[in-house]
Amino acid sequence: MLRVTCFVIIGGLQKLTLLDYPGHIAATVFTVGCNFRCPFCHNPELVSGSRYLVSDKLERDFFELLENRHGKLEGVCITGGEPTIQPDLIDFIRKIKELGYKVKLDTNGARPDVLRKLYGEKLLDFVAMDIKNSPQSYNSTTNSKVDIERIRLSVDLIRNSGVDHEFRTTAVPGIHTEKDFIEIGKWLEKAKKYVLQAFEDKGKILDPRLLKKTKGKRLDLEKIAGKIKKHFGKVEIR
Repeated sequence: MLRVTCFVIIGGLQKLTLLDYPGHIAATVFTVGCNFRCPFCHNPELVSGSRYLVSDKLERDFFELLENRHGKLEGVCITGGEPTIQPDLIDFIRKIKELGYKVKLDTNGARPDVLRKLYGEKLLDFVAMDIKNSPQSYNSTTNSKVDIERIRLSVDLIRNSGVDHEFRTTAVPGIHTEKDFIEIGKWLEKAKKYVLQAFEDKGKILDPRLLKKTKGKRLDLEKIAGKIKKHFGKVEIR
C-alpha cells in the first residue's frame, strides 16, 4: 500500500464522476479553504474551512480508493475550495501520478508559482481555471484583494503550457454584464476553450443576499457566446 505522509485538508470525495474530468471516468476530491470570497460560490462550507479538522483519515481513504479502482477509474479531479493554497498539494499530486492516474486541477489562478512547479514536473493533464470577471472587476466580484498580475500570469502559463485546459466563468446576473465578457474575450485571446456556466440558484451559496441582485435579471449566454467566439478555439455553454 502507498504510504501517505503529506497533508492536504480534504472536505469531501466523490468516488465516481463522468462530468468533472471531460472524457474520463474520474474521482473528485474537494480540498478545504479558499482565498476568494465569491458570493455565488456553491461550496460555502469549503471556503473558510473552519469546521474541518486537520486529519489524514480522508486522505488515507482517498488513496485506498485509488489503489482499489485500477482499471475502473482513469483520473482524479482536484477541486475546492482552492487547491493551490494547500501546502502539500505537489506531493499529493505526485502520489496520485505514481499510481498511474491522470490529474485535472481546478484553480482560481491566484498561485501561478504553484502552477509553474506542477507544470515543471509534468504533473498535470488538464487544468480548468475560473475567470471571475474582467480584470478591473476582480476585487468586487471575489470580495477579496486580488493581485491581478498573478491572475494574468496564471492565464499565460495555462494558455501556453501545451497541457489540455479550459477557462470558465460562472455568469451571474447582477454581477456580470455583457461588456464584462467582451473584455474577458479580449484578455483570453486565442485560448483553446472558454466555458460560460449559467449561475443557478441551488439554495446554497456563500452569500444568500446575492439572490436579491439576481432576482428578475438574466444574461443571454447564447448572444454573449456569439459575440466572443472569435477570440477562442471553442466557446461552450453549460
